[in-house]
Amino acid sequence: MAKLFRKILIANRGEIARRVIRACHELNIAAVAVYSEVDHHALHVLEADEAVAIGAAPPLESYLNMDAIIQAARATGCDAIHPGYGFLSENAEFARKCEKAGLVFIGPSPEAMELVGNKLRARQTVMQHGVPVTPGMASHTADLDAIQQFADNIGYPIMIKAAAGGGGKGMRIVHTPEELAHALEASQREARSAFGDDTVYLEKFIENPRHVEIQILADTHGHAVHLFERECSIQRRHQKIIEESPSPALDEPLRQQMGEAALKVIQAVGYTNAGTVEFLLDENKNFYFLEVNARIQVEHPVTEWITGVDLVKQQIRIASGEALPFQQQDLVQRGHAIECRIYAEDPENNFLPSIGKLLWVQEPVGPGIRVDSSIYSGMEVTHYYDPILSKVIVWDESRNSAINKMIDALKQYVILGVRTPIPFLIELLNHPKFRLGELNTHFIEEHFANWKLNLSPEEQAIAVMAAQQVQRLSRNTPTSTTQPSSNPWQTIGHWELFQD
Repeated sequence: MAKLFRKILIANRGEIARRVIRACHELNIAAVAVYSEVDHHALHVLEADEAVAIGAAPPLESYLNMDAIIQAARATGCDAIHPGYGFLSENAEFARKCEKAGLVFIGPSPEAMELVGNKLRARQTVMQHGVPVTPGMASHTADLDAIQQFADNIGYPIMIKAAAGGGGKGMRIVHTPEELAHALEASQREARSAFGDDTVYLEKFIENPRHVEIQILADTHGHAVHLFERECSIQRRHQKIIEESPSPALDEPLRQQMGEAALKVIQAVGYTNAGTVEFLLDENKNFYFLEVNARIQVEHPVTEWITGVDLVKQQIRIASGEALPFQQQDLVQRGHAIECRIYAEDPENNFLPSIGKLLWVQEPVGPGIRVDSSIYSGMEVTHYYDPILSKVIVWDESRNSAINKMIDALKQYVILGVRTPIPFLIELLNHPKFRLGELNTHFIEEHFANWKLNLSPEEQAIAVMAAQQVQRLSRNTPTSTTQPSSNPWQTIGHWELFQD
């Protein structure tokens, strides 16, 4: 058996940094945190064995500062770097810099990352291995006449996509030929800003699709497995907010077909470590390759709960050279898991970010409830980073029981000081169509357009009183008394010394 790393630097922040630190400690590996100047009191900083300041609040000066992160890893004697998700997690240049510095990048090779990171190249590769893709362009062209001709041939509506990235950046749906030129220009501008590459291409737009992804693990000894699917169709602005496993749309034959297709993709690109192969599933249960996410996913806990496999520990073990400890036939799905992402955002205002101080946080607890979080009472939510605060994940024996448990957990969750989608998520989970599993990626637009919280007069009076209390807390509670401290005598709360 390969020897595990001695010390790992986590090149990230928030709940995913805490998640990786926890896995390191359970493997008896020291964890090093990095932090920007506004994250000095962050929980991942306090929980790590060591912490290194790497720059100012803007990501380019801290969490995207490759040289500062690598310097921190070398100065603290680390063997490896775990990138988490977001920031540098899918940056092939960063992976190469790690290798050059003698550090193991816990993720796929730079070559595999580059191949799957470019959607056009990935489409070309998987098509050669018989994996179905949506009708679309096989190569890039800047010739507007050729692009218009191609769109006419595959038929409207069509989707414009950025070749170099994801997260909804550069995506546009075009319904008529008259919209195409303007949409292309807007997509290229957004892609250039987000990824430094304005290459875009066209795909046929699939009407009312589901978004279903397959989790994979692949070691450096030629072994790969899939850990079944996650249903990720509930999205806003092309970003997921609820994920679950198993998918209510898949039967066993379709699950097997999609799992085998995902493994073909991984083997075709020489991929190792943890990753996700994403598919669109149409109304006739035809599936099409979408992209590969070359990192741990935000929604990985639902897979962990239904399989019993700790994906972050497996990432670390694979990167250290260990072989997978199980084969495909050893893996089974048990029960049903659902995850809700809790963002600092206003669902009554097009899910725009909501910033400010968290005046009170009370997390749900109970059997089958897990909260991956990085927040605490008194914490300041800034505009510098992604507005995700936490994730609530539940497990139960059936889908309906898991829905009920999630609703109960969300009702327990108290976050005062910023807007969150908790009331919206409760209504969504209770929607008859969601209960029936009749989902697609436009579910929110179809059923919750212009959603507003509907309160009774009594509830409105309670809300007004609560808002007044929040304002008093905001005026009277100094931040310094609520922030965690690296001083253990402060962290443990009130204490006294007694002498006999």
